[in-house]
Amino acid sequence: MRDLYAMTRDQLEALLAEWGEPRFRSKQLWTWLYEHKAGSFDEMTNLPKSLRARLAEETTLGTLTLATERQSTDGTVKRVYQLSDGQLIESVLMPYRDGRRTACISSQAGCAMGCAFCATGQMGFARHLSSTEIFAQAATIARELAERGERLSNVVLMGMGEPFHNYDNVMAAVRRLNTDLGIGARHITISTVGIAPKIRQLATEGIQVTLAISLHAARDAERSAMMPVNRRWDLEELLDAVREYQAATNRRVTFEWALIAGKNDGLDEARSLGRLLQGLDAHVNLIPLNPTSGYDGAPTDPEQAARFVAELERFGISATVRVRRGIDVDAGCGQLKSEVLRRRRTPPEGAP
Repeated sequence: MRDLYAMTRDQLEALLAEWGEPRFRSKQLWTWLYEHKAGSFDEMTNLPKSLRARLAEETTLGTLTLATERQSTDGTVKRVYQLSDGQLIESVLMPYRDGRRTACISSQAGCAMGCAFCATGQMGFARHLSSTEIFAQAATIARELAERGERLSNVVLMGMGEPFHNYDNVMAAVRRLNTDLGIGARHITISTVGIAPKIRQLATEGIQVTLAISLHAARDAERSAMMPVNRRWDLEELLDAVREYQAATNRRVTFEWALIAGKNDGLDEARSLGRLLQGLDAHVNLIPLNPTSGYDGAPTDPEQAARFVAELERFGISATVRVRRGIDVDAGCGQLKSEVLRRRRTPPEGAP
């Protein structure tokens, strides 16, 4: 079965020509896929029934199979998809009151970076996703939103995996998000743990995406303990790469900081962070920790988070505390997949 989402416009045209269809049919099919965001071939009413039947028989609209889904009281929808080889990945839809509809998508099955507090890092690395598997997560959400008269406005690659560890496939998917789904480049965010050479490479791509860097500590010893990647590219090299990126792109960089009670949420840490980022066009996104079973830590309380923000502002660094979303549906990266895997490993009660 050929996945239509894996095909370029030229490949789609070549397929239909091989089937003896006139050239304009490929334009009609492309329009159904990416403008109307059709969820089935039956919806493609200006295609002949014979062509729709053959498409249904020989092609698919993506290869993602829904394994489980949960919806939060705040409207967040968390999903686990099964891929064609049985691997599991996560995607999240986050609706906001201002009308934004944001998809958080995965770039890998698992992750090799080993960040101590991350459920995905705790499960290890399985494989890279293809550019189509990355793109299809957002395309699926965009199609479902279109069915109810809404539009996917933002995409963040903050789901499972390290995007820059799968750089080529991620960038191919990002360009398709921009051209095929019509997501503005500045509304696409790539989040990295700080792979310095790839930050430099991104600066040469000529696409105005938003770069987010997971920081979480402002001194090398503490960051290396939390994030092993820091042993390879320490804070000095990371920030050198950021400066090169900003010189080339003139783009603000977001730094993500998981606020962990009693560990990295004190005013001394805020001052260290403020000094570290001075001189950069930077914004700090503070994220109260999503607890996981594999990490002994708790989220910072709102009052301490507010003090942290105020201290950063003394250094001229803007910061906001991200609203925690989907906590009741394990919306943190890797959490729902971990639960699905546990259920699969645990035999039903009474089983031999």
